[in-house]
Amino acid sequence: MDKNWKIETLAVQAGYEPEDGAPRIVPIAQSTTYKYDDVQSVADLFDLKREGFFYTRLANPTVDAFEKKIAAMEGGVAAVALSSGQAANAYSLLNIARCGDHVLALSSLYGGTVSLFTNTLKKAGLEISFVTPEMGEAEVEAQMRENTKALFIESLANPALVVADFEMYARVAHKFGVPLVVDNTFPTPILCNPFKFGADIVTHSTTKYIDGHATSVGGIVVEKGGFNWSNGKFPEFTEPDASYHGLIYTRDFAAAPFSVKMRVQLVRDYGIPMMPFNAFLSHLGTETLHLRMERHSENALAMAEFLRNHPKVSWVNYPGLADSPENAKVRKYFKNGMASGVLCFGVKGGREAGERVMNALKLAAIVVHVADVRTGVLHPASMTHRQLSEAELVAAGVSPDLIRLSVGIENIDDIIADFDQALAQA
Repeated sequence: MDKNWKIETLAVQAGYEPEDGAPRIVPIAQSTTYKYDDVQSVADLFDLKREGFFYTRLANPTVDAFEKKIAAMEGGVAAVALSSGQAANAYSLLNIARCGDHVLALSSLYGGTVSLFTNTLKKAGLEISFVTPEMGEAEVEAQMRENTKALFIESLANPALVVADFEMYARVAHKFGVPLVVDNTFPTPILCNPFKFGADIVTHSTTKYIDGHATSVGGIVVEKGGFNWSNGKFPEFTEPDASYHGLIYTRDFAAAPFSVKMRVQLVRDYGIPMMPFNAFLSHLGTETLHLRMERHSENALAMAEFLRNHPKVSWVNYPGLADSPENAKVRKYFKNGMASGVLCFGVKGGREAGERVMNALKLAAIVVHVADVRTGVLHPASMTHRQLSEAELVAAGVSPDLIRLSVGIENIDDIIADFDQALAQA
């Protein structure tokens, strides 16, 4: 792989380099185990003294190719693919923090992530507090603690569509010696590269645009490399790991200690790896990702313009609109000002009128999903975010009338016509 390749080329070519006479397309290694000719070879694999595959829970050739591709596209040194985006976000913090530690996060995160942080990880002993997107740098700094181990944000919030000020959050995180963790699901590495703006760890729900066809649930965690895990705040990286005969991650795997530790501790013990067939499908999805993200963004901007000029629509939120309060950050951090394919809007008449519109759609489907080639809608307050309290809904930017629209790559005239006829019934 040529390190000078542009991201569009990496999307097609990275991750798998077939040898002479090998399959051109990455094969599906649908096997739980692998054969070796002598005992010592397997012993060395278990002791992490050599690279290779010995059990698919830890590593698999198909999954490995996908991990290498996403790492290359994000500009990281390594990646670990998991069974879901929720697993990716959970592991990104559990790999850093332990019982009694604190994590600071943005309040505008996806509802499932908020639930993960405030319920399940809380039960695991992590304390996670939130700052709002409106808070300035000094206010965010004031929320950091001595035992804070990470700052977690979304590059483009779901569904609030707040664009994170990467450089500001990176300054805060690094001032306190902790990594900035960024969920980059909505922009994908095609539209945004958080590592260029100070992020240290990037996560994705690959279920969304990376797969792009609503076929495969998955997640991935990417390590930038170069973070100082030896600054005294992360002893599990610098002290011997008794489960590997005294191995020290920062010493023995200096290039990618975060990724190695995640794989050989968390994936080993908790499981939840990405399955080979899902990795194969997701790997295929990346090959057209650069083409799809451009069309998604173009269609979403056209839909946002149409909706905000429609007499039945009360408001539209899309950061790609020139007059959006988020647009300056889109132009600063996202490729060519493209803002991905998701927008939100409200129908005059509130929730009931919105339900009538959703029920009248023909091309667009009501789906508990987002970010694939087909146009879809959902009502977050009663669907994806229904576990959140009223206060949490407000903090996440979810109003009762909010309809989330995931604009597909169909012909834009057909999408507009579908919403035009549905809005006529509001």
